[in-house]
Amino acid sequence: MICLNEKTYHDKVMACWIGKNIGGTLGTPFEGKRQLNQITGFTSPKGEPLPNDDLDLQLVWLLAGEEQGLQNINPSVLSAYWLEYIVPHWNEYGIGKANLRAGLLPPLSGHYRNPWKDSNGAWIRTEIWASLAPADPDQAVRWAFADACVDHGLGEGTWAALFTAAVESAAFVIEDLRTLLNIGLSKIPPTCRVARSVNLAIQAYDTGKNWQEAREIVMADSRPDLGWFQAPANVAFAVIGLLYGEGDYKKSLLIAVNCGDDTDCTGATVGALLGIMHGKAFMPQDWIDYIGDRLITISLNRTLAAVPATCTELTQRVTALAQRWSGRGKTSIVPSATELPENSAREFMGDEFARELQSLSPYAYAVDTPIGHILLEYDQEPILAPDETISIQITITNRTRAPQQYQLRWFLPVGWAVAGPQSLTTFADKSRACSSGEAKEIAPWDKTAIGRFTVTAGTDTAPLTRLVAEISCPGLPQVGYLPVVLLH
Repeated sequence: MICLNEKTYHDKVMACWIGKNIGGTLGTPFEGKRQLNQITGFTSPKGEPLPNDDLDLQLVWLLAGEEQGLQNINPSVLSAYWLEYIVPHWNEYGIGKANLRAGLLPPLSGHYRNPWKDSNGAWIRTEIWASLAPADPDQAVRWAFADACVDHGLGEGTWAALFTAAVESAAFVIEDLRTLLNIGLSKIPPTCRVARSVNLAIQAYDTGKNWQEAREIVMADSRPDLGWFQAPANVAFAVIGLLYGEGDYKKSLLIAVNCGDDTDCTGATVGALLGIMHGKAFMPQDWIDYIGDRLITISLNRTLAAVPATCTELTQRVTALAQRWSGRGKTSIVPSATELPENSAREFMGDEFARELQSLSPYAYAVDTPIGHILLEYDQEPILAPDETISIQITITNRTRAPQQYQLRWFLPVGWAVAGPQSLTTFADKSRACSSGEAKEIAPWDKTAIGRFTVTAGTDTAPLTRLVAEISCPGLPQVGYLPVVLLH
């Protein structure tokens, strides 16, 4: 368990949000412009921070954590907050919400016919997850995935979010930039485009290229297929700012913004990360004074709930929520001095979650039910014409300590049919019982049950058909319901 001093933690969270506001305001006037910029400071009026969706969406995630409890944060919960509180319909935001309204659950909602799944909308809103899981990158990336998959599915935008969340979470206790980048890279597939772009930026720096040359190398790699406004290059621009800024706050942000493209995102992320790494005292006071404390929103329906109006209020609410979670993960926030185990940086690394995600079909979603976690995977796009068939796989994960037999009953429209097993059996995760009453671990059994099914459509179909599988266990009063959505 890592012990993080509460005053240090509070200072770093405050510096994170001020830095996010600074970088977003610095970069917003140049957002989307493809040229090499040459700015040397703010171009907006003093005392007027510019609105930024990078910050806005995180205010909604804070609300979700406060109302639902961090232990209940998952893609389904966040998708409900998307539809209720988040106004914009541009790019991946709009496609993700349209797919949700059509009945597609995440991560399928973020993947289905979404040309923007590799874009920037998710990695720019990860500071909330890092701040709620300080020095716990594994937890931060799981929350970041629950967030990112709603509008990015399993695209590069989601890998970018995992990378950024891991770096920011580890930065609460690690200041060495290269160690942080290695931790972030360990959380994503080495073959993904985000990893490729970040490594190109690092290689350019290590071989003596200037930052303009590094930018061109990254752009040249993305230009033929990904194009503009996509996550791999923009994450790399943030890394270029951090590397070539060499510890200078203003220089780091200016280089990131001067790389062009999604400049509010790159500047805001660099500003926030440096704040987490070094605290508020590291930040230039004249830039803090220029921006002030206010938060100006642009993307939220504020008639439904009160969101923080200042960085100070945001910090207070985030740290209060984190205190409620403290000790459930790998970090405790304590009044005493920070205590960091010797091999923490090494322990922060690992690709277990990334490998778990890579095994999923892109046409998949999961639901948490009282009887277990249920994953549905289609073998193709969830589209079915009259009299056609589609194959699906259902995986049930047993969360009890006893073997279970799951019985399936289908509710179908007239003329539809489902062929497959009527029951599935799982064993428990681990057995700990022994005659002496002491805890004793025995080799884990298979805690998942997998069933393959064939769905056949009827002659008459509607634009959307929702089948429902009722899943129950003999002897348990709870019942789980799995929606199977098909479009026509």
